[in-house]
Parts: sequence; C-alpha cells; structure tokens
Amino acid sequence: MIGHMDALPSRIRALRRRQQRTLRDIAERCGFTVSLLSKIESGKTHPPVATLTRIATALGVTLSDLVSEQGERTTTLTSAAELAKLALTPTDKGYGFHLLAAARAAKTMQPFIFVAKRGEVRPGALSHAGEEFVHVLAGRMRYRVGAVTYLLGAGDSLYFDATDEHDIEPITATVRYLAVLSTPPALAPMPALSPPAKAKGA
Repeated sequence: MIGHMDALPSRIRALRRRQQRTLRDIAERCGFTVSLLSKIESGKTHPPVATLTRIATALGVTLSDLVSEQGERTTTLTSAAELAKLALTPTDKGYGFHLLAAARAAKTMQPFIFVAKRGEVRPGALSHAGEEFVHVLAGRMRYRVGAVTYLLGAGDSLYFDATDEHDIEPITATVRYLAVLSTPPALAPMPALSPPAKAKGA
C-alpha cells in the first residue's frame, strides 16, 4: 500500500499535543518559525521532506513513523499499477513525491519517488539528520551536496550525509528519481517542562 499524506498535519499536531509540547518548543528545535509550524499543522503549507525530517527528530520519532500510518512489520508490496493511479504529493519546494512502503511499521529507512520539473523547483539548500541515497530513474538534473554539484542522469546515484546542505536543479523538462532517507534512531522526546515548585511557606 502507498501512503496518503492528507492526514499528516493532524498526525504532527496530535503527536506534539500528546507530548504536551508547544508550537514554539518544536519550532525552535527545528530551526524555523512558530508561524511555519502552525501552517504545517493546519495543512496550509506543504513542507519538503527535509522539513518533515526535522520535525520528526524534534518529536523523537523516525521520519517513517511520522509520515506513515500505523502498520505492521511485514513485507510490503508497492505495485506499479497502484503507483500510477495516485497523484503526487506537492511541496512548497516545487517538487512532488510518492511515499512508498507506508504500510511497513518501524522502518529504519523511508523510500520516496520524487518528480521535479525544470523551472518549478525553488532554489534553496536543505539539510536534515541522517543519510540519503538518490537514484535517477528518468531525466537529468544537477544535484548539489555541500560545495560539489553532480550531473546525474538515468542510472546515476548518490549516497551522502544529509546533514550536508543539498539542492536539486532539473535539466530536462522532468526528472524522476528514487530517494531513500535513513534517519538515526529516534531519541526519546523531551518531556514538557513543569513549573518550578513553590518554596514551603510561600
């Protein structure tokens, strides 16, 4: 089964509230504004995957746990026919993606199919925890990692530390590629801060 991302905003909000944590706490740990996180939780903006990875880390969960619905530790089939029926999930970065293997729970890696079109991807480097593998399926693009820009065509691949800033620029009208993100084991979420205890007799 392929995952649907419609419920993602409510999953982020519910997870944050279960941990009794504020928008400001999560936003500051992610390195972006409270306003942006509020828009993500309300579904008013469509963040790129790098932003979702930062949110997952701040919440103490893996990326796959954040974006996937509840599933089981089982073999998961994604058929080409099923994939062809689904619309891409858009992002404010300008590319779209398909979430793969959503039915598999507790994954140590999260695969995506990305589709980017020339002239539609907004420039701006991204970075997040973990490692990333990219394999081009069709088309050509420039893929920058750190200070080096790689020219990638169908069959080419990269493996890199996702903490290095990275960005893409499609060269052909459309580029389609597989990306597999592996995030570090999730840390236990930070507990909500309790108010300081009052001194006796106060």
